[in-house]
Amino acid sequence: MTEQDELLKKRFAELAAQSHGTNSYTFTGFLGEAESAVYYQMERELVYAGVTVFGGRAEASRNMIRFGSQEEFGYVEEFPIRCICIEPLHQKFADALSHRDFLGAVMNLGIERSEVGDIVVQDKKAYLFASEKMAPYICENLDKVKHTYVRCLVTEELPREAQVHTENMVLQVSSERVDAVASKVFRLSRSEILDYFRTRKVFVNGRLCENNSYYLKEADTVSVRGYGKFRFSGVLSLSRKGKQNVLIEKYV
Repeated sequence: MTEQDELLKKRFAELAAQSHGTNSYTFTGFLGEAESAVYYQMERELVYAGVTVFGGRAEASRNMIRFGSQEEFGYVEEFPIRCICIEPLHQKFADALSHRDFLGAVMNLGIERSEVGDIVVQDKKAYLFASEKMAPYICENLDKVKHTYVRCLVTEELPREAQVHTENMVLQVSSERVDAVASKVFRLSRSEILDYFRTRKVFVNGRLCENNSYYLKEADTVSVRGYGKFRFSGVLSLSRKGKQNVLIEKYV
């Protein structure tokens, strides 16, 4: 546990206590997978405050945590998250822009990473999830991504393009072990996938996974930092050689 992790645990405990003591909702900023994993380490001790995890869309990679519950307070306070559509002023002359391009342009505005959630790139535009307080600033000041001039608009309803999408894959694996399945999904060698476990870059259901021999269960979600995320949907059949044909839903 690093010093930064200890500070984060302290912050979670403070927000939970504040919510419980004042009968009001409290929120974290957007958390990455490693930060969320710190929360899951102390999940049981914070459950008294009522906890909800959400990132603006179902199954987001970056999420806020809300402390407080409707049962206790008698009302609901929505997450302070806005979805911003970023699109070229002139589609014809726009560059082919990547996730990194959009994130870099936003970070160049001097915004802290905790104010920004998922970024979904579709063709030459993107949908950015941002904190409610920072959304107007982004819309007013973000006018260029790389060499492409853009406009920003907060969307009132979440467009279909900004929702999570998956594609089905049927793979043949030696077992349901997380290292065997993940290496197959992301086309990594055994030594390569083991390195990701050693460097704490594999997460199962949002929790850090250091046990590469963990057997996946149906609906487990696995993320390998730098490669992506997939859901394990179970074993379909056995091959003649005893290998398992498994169904994977890979996030795209």
